[in-house]
This record gives sequence, structure tokens and C-alpha cells, in this order.
Amino acid sequence: MAIVVLFSTMSFTIDMHYCGDTLVDKAVFKKAKSCGMEMQITTPTSECSISKKNCCTDEQLSFQGQNELQVSLDAYSFDQHVFVISFDTAYIQFFDGIDQDTAFLEYPPPLIVKQIFKLDEAYLI
Repeated sequence: MAIVVLFSTMSFTIDMHYCGDTLVDKAVFKKAKSCGMEMQITTPTSECSISKKNCCTDEQLSFQGQNELQVSLDAYSFDQHVFVISFDTAYIQFFDGIDQDTAFLEYPPPLIVKQIFKLDEAYLI
């Protein structure tokens, strides 16, 4: 149950780096490494500008965890309350017939002749 609560409340991000249509790297909780093919266009003068399309793309998938774990009882319908109560009552009745105090009344305990635990003790001097 603890694992379910942990994963339902944990948020994480998957970062992926594509070079063209090929997935180059993916990482969880950190930035993915690039392939080194990103195009950096520098123009020596402002008169001449060259624009090329970059073949690399970065993609992020974010999974948001649950912030609140407390569920109010108003969220349950009357039918759900009836089911839980009837299931609980039926389940408890399985254990009503077992009475552990009267199970061994017909059999007396054995007589203690020697204290066996004292015979097996070892003392360090």
C-alpha cells in the first residue's frame, strides 16, 4: 500500500532528445543529453542572415502527482456505504464461531517435573 501511495503522490518529468525522427537520449528527473547536431547560426554582419531549420527537438512529458490524499466521506454514495457495511458485517461473522478461551478446557496442561529452561542455561564466569 505504501508503494501505491508513493507513486500516486510523486511528480516526475521525462525529457527526450530527438535528432530528426530518431530518439537519441531520454532521461528521468534530469535534462537529456544532446547529440551535438544543434545548428547555431551566427551572422558576421547584420546584412547577411542565413536561416536553417534545426533538425533536433527536445520533448518533455510531465506527470503531476496527487497533492491531497484526504478523501471526504461525502464523495461516497449511499450504495457504496451500504456495500462496505454489509461486506464488513459478513466478513466479521466468519470469525464469530472461534472462541480461543474454551478450545482447550478438556485437556489439562502437563505437570512440570523439572524446570527445563534452567537446565539448559549457560553462565559465563
